[in-house]
Amino acid sequence: MNTQPLAVKRLKKRREFLFVAKGKKAVRSSVVIQARRRDGSSRLEPHIGIGFTATRKVGGAVVRNRCKRRLRETARLLVPLHGQSGFDYVFIARAATAEKEWSRLMGDVKSALVSLAEDGAPGNDAKQA
Repeated sequence: MNTQPLAVKRLKKRREFLFVAKGKKAVRSSVVIQARRRDGSSRLEPHIGIGFTATRKVGGAVVRNRCKRRLRETARLLVPLHGQSGFDYVFIARAATAEKEWSRLMGDVKSALVSLAEDGAPGNDAKQA
């Protein structure tokens, strides 16, 4: 087993987010995580792609930015441990993300990542949720 941490790259383009949206998702009270296996184009350099989003339903700009900061930190800590190489993940903030107790937010993210990994590794198929 490879003990080196996998490289984590940010998803920034709209088409990357739309691609991941067609994969599987795990819904928790404070976060929704979408996951999808990337096409074989990156086999030489295996990595995990992650992106973050928060809609205006979550709150104003200050609240949305706080949600994304919290999700970025949870992803930094948990994706290298529970994410799968060759997959892209999109973290979507929910109304509870900004005020959720830190340990519970971490638990929600970990639970979602583990359930996505147990689902037989999210594939390129349509939404299963």
